[in-house]
Amino acid sequence: MKQLLLFLALSTTVFFVSCEGDPGPPGEPGINILGQVFEVTVDFTPGNNFSQLVNFPSNVEVFESDAVLVYLLEDVVPGNNGSIDVWSQLPQTFFVDQGTLVYNFDHTFLDVRLFLDGNFDLSTLGSAFTNDQTFRIAVVPSEFANSELSMEELLKSMQIENTEIQTISN
Repeated sequence: MKQLLLFLALSTTVFFVSCEGDPGPPGEPGINILGQVFEVTVDFTPGNNFSQLVNFPSNVEVFESDAVLVYLLEDVVPGNNGSIDVWSQLPQTFFVDQGTLVYNFDHTFLDVRLFLDGNFDLSTLGSAFTNDQTFRIAVVPSEFANSELSMEELLKSMQIENTEIQTISN
């Protein structure tokens, strides 16, 4: 009798484990926990007080706990397979003839403010430092953030290709 009960118990278990029903409806789209990067080109002028406010694109959701990293395109150099962008993480300091110039930023979960700071009259700067300045802004969940990442390391850790970076107009 014990053997018959054991056989029935095992048979029932195998029967219920092997059953499969209809798949349920698809769930909500997942959240990109690896972060997002976008690019913007701005001009710093006396009219905007050498400051530009950049709103996050509507498809970029930023939480107060996220880290926001900003990189300045400093140069484009020739490489074996085309040109290579040279990115420097902000804040970035330059020593110019007039004094010390700093590219810097601050942010909320709604926007990023890019600005120039210096120990001299910024209106004496040439257009090389003020016009058509390109920045990459990375929104990184805090658990993935490392303030010492280069642009290449950041994109690799976030699994983002250069071709996937959204350019926004300001």
